[in-house]
Amino acid sequence: MTLRSPLQLLRDVCGTMAIETAVVAPVLAVMAIGVFEVGTLVSRQQELQSSASEAEGIILAAAAGAGTDSAKIEQVIEHSLNLDPDQVSLEQRFRCDTAETMTDDSTTCDTERPIYRYVVLHVTDTYAPVWTWFGMEPHTYDVERTVQVQ
Repeated sequence: MTLRSPLQLLRDVCGTMAIETAVVAPVLAVMAIGVFEVGTLVSRQQELQSSASEAEGIILAAAAGAGTDSAKIEQVIEHSLNLDPDQVSLEQRFRCDTAETMTDDSTTCDTERPIYRYVVLHVTDTYAPVWTWFGMEPHTYDVERTVQVQ
C-alpha cells in the first residue's frame, strides 16, 4: 500500500457524485414538497373564487325570475366544492338609499327613498398542509361575494 500525497487526494473524484447527491437531494425534495403545498393552496383558492363567480350568476338568474331559492343555491355550491353546510351561507342585506353600510332589515329604511337589495355569499374552507415541519400551518380561506339583485 502506497501513501498518497495530499495533492493526489484533492484530484481524486471517486465518490463525488454520491456526495453531491447527498447534499442536493434533500434540498430538492424539500423544494418539491413546498411547490406542491403552494400549488395546492393556490388551486383551492381558485376553486373557491370560481364557485363564487358561478354562484353569482345563479343568484342573478334567480333574482331575474328563475325561481331558485337560497337553500338550493347553497346545496349546489356545497356539492360542487365538497363542503359542509356550515361552510356556505347566503344572507340577504339591504342598503338604504345612499347609506354606506348595509343592514339586515329593510324596515329600518325610509320607504320614500330607494332601498337596494343584496345577497351576500360567504364560503369558508381550511387547508391542512401535508407537511408542517417548516412552519406551514393550516390555511383558512374566506371568500365573500356581494351581489346586488335589486
